[in-house]
Amino acid sequence: MTAAEHGNGTAIPRSIAVLGAGLMGHAIAYTAAAHDFPVAVYDPSQAALDTLHGRLQACDTPYGRGFRDVTATDVLAEAVRGVDLVFEAVPEDLGLKTDLLSAVYALNPGAILASNTSVIPIRDIEEGLPDGAAVIGTHWWNPAHLMRVVEVVSGRHTDAAVTQAVTELLVTLGKTPVLVGDAPGFVGNRLQFALWREAMTIVDAGIADAETVDLIARETFGRRLPVLGPLENADYIGLPLTEQIMSYVLPHLSDSPKPPPGLTERIALGKNGSRTGSGFLEWPAGRVSEVRDRLDRQLQPTREDAT
Repeated sequence: MTAAEHGNGTAIPRSIAVLGAGLMGHAIAYTAAAHDFPVAVYDPSQAALDTLHGRLQACDTPYGRGFRDVTATDVLAEAVRGVDLVFEAVPEDLGLKTDLLSAVYALNPGAILASNTSVIPIRDIEEGLPDGAAVIGTHWWNPAHLMRVVEVVSGRHTDAAVTQAVTELLVTLGKTPVLVGDAPGFVGNRLQFALWREAMTIVDAGIADAETVDLIARETFGRRLPVLGPLENADYIGLPLTEQIMSYVLPHLSDSPKPPPGLTERIALGKNGSRTGSGFLEWPAGRVSEVRDRLDRQLQPTREDAT
């Protein structure tokens, strides 16, 4: 897709590069390859590339549908030259993202540049690039090959034809694209991290331990969320009651702009979560696999639609 085509049509991209072979990148690549799109994956880490095919195969194992061969390379030009669209899926570092996307632009100025950032405004990414017309946010949710919704975020300069082409591509890939405003965290993560902040604050205050907080979240309002969103629920119980409850409880909730102290303290002690064996919870051998299997079983009913 040439730069001229951005303004002259809404052709769905036909070839895809993914930057980053990690947690999100490999699943995005699988989703495209499973729908018979040619895909190249770039990662500077040879170790990540060496395990890529096995992880792609693991995505496919529950379905056995097969997927198109994916090219893996540690040479950026080999991945991005001539492709129509680039999904950037590298860590949440603005400088890293803009440097990499600038390099892509120099190699392929006609490509759509779609960032998988989960919190960084697209306008901030645009500002670090020579041209923002083809820059767009596509926030996939983990695990990317199973989760249906993708938040689509246009920046200040994103061409409308680019937004339409990306939206149509995501539909072709079995996703549900939703257009959201360009604000830090977009929609999903603003909701998610408000919940996480309060959960951690409750633990810090000694109101309940981490296991109890998670149990209550999963087995009370969490059970309703798949069928009843927060605003529909507010309407359902009645807005006067909602206002009454909020008027009482909101002054007692955290509104801190900083991470909760308990989070920062655990990190300082090397308790970084599942990778170190301890965080808010203990992570003995086998727990990561158990959680992954539990998550996979929960999402299994959506697999056919998601991929």
